[in-house]
Amino acid sequence: MRDLKNKLTSNKNTKNIKSRKGKSFGYQVLGFGSGGAADQFIVASGGTVTESGDFRIHTFTSSGTFSVTAAAVDRPTAESSADYLVVGGGGGAGTGSNISAGTEGGAGGGAGGYRESPGSASGSYTVSPIAGGSAIEVTAQDYTITVGAGGAGGVQCGPFSAGFVGTIGGVSTFSSITSAGGGAGGRGVAGGGDGGSGGGAGAKNSSVGSGNVPPVSPAQGFNGSAGSCAAGGGGGGATADAGSSSDDNGGDGGAGATSSINGTPTARGGGGGGAGKTTAGCGGAGGGGNGFSNGSNGFGTGVAGTNNTGGGGGGAHSNSNSNPTAGGNGGPGVVIVRYKFQ
Repeated sequence: MRDLKNKLTSNKNTKNIKSRKGKSFGYQVLGFGSGGAADQFIVASGGTVTESGDFRIHTFTSSGTFSVTAAAVDRPTAESSADYLVVGGGGGAGTGSNISAGTEGGAGGGAGGYRESPGSASGSYTVSPIAGGSAIEVTAQDYTITVGAGGAGGVQCGPFSAGFVGTIGGVSTFSSITSAGGGAGGRGVAGGGDGGSGGGAGAKNSSVGSGNVPPVSPAQGFNGSAGSCAAGGGGGGATADAGSSSDDNGGDGGAGATSSINGTPTARGGGGGGAGKTTAGCGGAGGGGNGFSNGSNGFGTGVAGTNNTGGGGGGAHSNSNSNPTAGGNGGPGVVIVRYKFQ
């Protein structure tokens, strides 16, 4: 302070020096008061928390709470918002029917609805081809997270049974975003159910389950496929309709979508494969379960959809004896939230 006082009150250069010092000192006070006290990023908790560079990622594999304790202040709009991936639970698959001399395969379950923001708030990662809409601006409050359960596969318990359809997957939610559960796979000779992605139809049935129900844009899923002869159709996936069944060969599940929102490229939302008398349908990339096939007298359980991918369950085949069969369960969904934290 002594040096500053001397410089401010001495010689002919005092006016210029005083002007420079005064402006510098005032700027420092102003900068401290505005930037230091107000400027901050989003602060939140909930789920399993990981980090990728300057971005924080909250992954919910079961229902919970995304708790924002502090919203962003004096940051660009993108940095006050969070990107998301919300996937519903996959649909359960159907079982075969053996009420006639022949046997009919059950169909694959549809994938859970797949909805993803475009990565505008927390870039530097690859989004899926169907990402759209906008990131969600978050405020200081609790956001209830719902992670949809996978639908149960139908169970055929004894001889001369008509088989059973699967059940629809559970809904997943974050804020205003809702992803429907996957449609149920049809039993032998019965159609598939509607959902995020549609369930396949059982053997000899062409009534496929529709995807993107209820409708959103971009679409959250695609249609299942029809059954044929002794084979069930496949369940729809996040990016494609299920593959066609033919003769005794089950339909393949529709393909899912791949995103790196959690820092690692991961495929989710694959449809379940249909059961076949000769060849079973394969589950769609992204967690769809394979159907079952074991020849004309085969019986067995379809493969479940992969956990936290929303994959549809694989269809089951059956014969006329008392051996039980079951369609594969759908895979539970997932909710992922990502934002800039520093």
